[in-house]
Amino acid sequence: MDEAVHLALSNDTLIDITTTGRKTGGPRRLEIWFHYQDGRIAITGSPGPRGWYANMVADPRFTWHFKQSLERDIAAEARPITDEVERRALFERVRELEERMGHVDVDDWTKRSPIVEVKFLT
Repeated sequence: MDEAVHLALSNDTLIDITTTGRKTGGPRRLEIWFHYQDGRIAITGSPGPRGWYANMVADPRFTWHFKQSLERDIAAEARPITDEVERRALFERVRELEERMGHVDVDDWTKRSPIVEVKFLT
């Protein structure tokens, strides 16, 4: 990973992602928060079903669009995190390190929130 990407991951909070619609096969772009901690990149959302997550489960390849301190698109792949122990550990770490996530109910998020780990393909 080059320095510009590392700095953007360390300093930014919002990106866009483009997934492939599981029903339409067409591109679906949306703005979303991401988390970068301990060298891991994760995308999560509030508890409940999310279309972006269903799209990533159906087709894990997507495009990550930096748009804050860096403008760059990167091919990426999502790994849905389904193991309860791993999910809980990630949500606890997010809550610990990110002030904006201090309100998170780790039990609820562990049970009901979508979360994927991201790997850049380039």
